[in-house]
Amino acid sequence: MKTHSSPRHIHTAPVVRNPVSKRRSNRMGLSAAIHLSGEDRQKTTFNVPARASNLNLHGAAVQLGRDLPVGAMVVLRNSRGTELSARVVTQISAVEGVRTYGIEFVDGDERAKQFWGISFPSA
Repeated sequence: MKTHSSPRHIHTAPVVRNPVSKRRSNRMGLSAAIHLSGEDRQKTTFNVPARASNLNLHGAAVQLGRDLPVGAMVVLRNSRGTELSARVVTQISAVEGVRTYGIEFVDGDERAKQFWGISFPSA
C-alpha cells in the first residue's frame, strides 16, 4: 500500500527590523596604525602591526593577515601605547590573505572613548 505524505510546512519567525534604530556612534572614515595581539583560529598567539579603519567610539574595522574566529578576544595598542581589549564581532571580508574584522571594545570606559585620539560627533 502506497501512502502519500502531505507537504510539510516550515514555520519561521518573522524578521522584525526597527526602522528607527541607529548606530551607537558615528563611524569616521579615518584609518590608524595599531598593534593587535591575541590568539588566532589555530590557537597560535600573535602580536602584529595592523590597520584600523571606520573608527568609532565602540571599535573599528581591523585588517590583518590572521584567521580569527568570531568571539575571539584581542588587545589593540595605539601609537600612544594605550592598550584596550576588544572582541571580534564579525568577519567583513577576506581578500588575498588580508582579512577585515569588525571589533568592539570590551570596556566602554573613558580610555575607550579616548583610544583613537579624536572627537566623534554624536550619533
